[in-house]
Amino acid sequence: MKRTTQGVVLAVTLLAGGISLAQSGASSKGKSAGGMTEYRGFSAPTDEKALLDRLHAVNQGEIKAGKLALQNSQSPDVKSYAEQMVRDHTAMDQKVTTLAQGKGLKLDEAPKALDDAEKRSMAADKATTEQLQALKGAPFDSVYMSNQVGAHDLAIGQVLAARHGMSGSGELATMLTDLSQKLPQHRDMAYQVLGKLGGAMGVGGSGESKGMKHGDMQHGDMQHGDMPSGGTTGGSPSPQP
Repeated sequence: MKRTTQGVVLAVTLLAGGISLAQSGASSKGKSAGGMTEYRGFSAPTDEKALLDRLHAVNQGEIKAGKLALQNSQSPDVKSYAEQMVRDHTAMDQKVTTLAQGKGLKLDEAPKALDDAEKRSMAADKATTEQLQALKGAPFDSVYMSNQVGAHDLAIGQVLAARHGMSGSGELATMLTDLSQKLPQHRDMAYQVLGKLGGAMGVGGSGESKGMKHGDMQHGDMQHGDMPSGGTTGGSPSPQP
């Protein structure tokens, strides 16, 4: 079954067979146009600062959503997941900000959209955030966790596009490879927690959310079987290059 993801900021499948891409300095580049690099329907900025801005925004969004989940959730599993998201994305964001500072770059807290697709994404992100702020208990848990699956699928796609569009093996390339290993783990955790919740959000499906959790990515399609074996621990498969 084809799974169309809605949600952003992307964890690459540079695992197993895909890891060779990182080791070779992303020798297989995607298309690049208008300051964006594209790969399998996903897009990421080619400009280093613009990419760091978006990674920073994704991390901040995850931290804020996780803290909201700790307040509004009624599920111990959801709260445990949210605690890890806050912890992991705080650590990730520290790496992003440290790298930016080392390059003399000042990150934007709310980067401007580079194209119409990002504008739509950011509007959906805002709508999802407002929806979550209005929910508590079981309804919050279902929306938050289903959105987390879609958001991490999209994050996987963004990192994949960014890495494919990049040559060399500098600090940013290393960071993207690190994300390629961490984000699929988050996605699988979200899928497993969503499965425990059951019911309203159609747990057997893709975890597609009403809106995007992160507004900094364009839409893309990922097919089943796209994650190398061993890349996931449960739920529906993630993508492979």
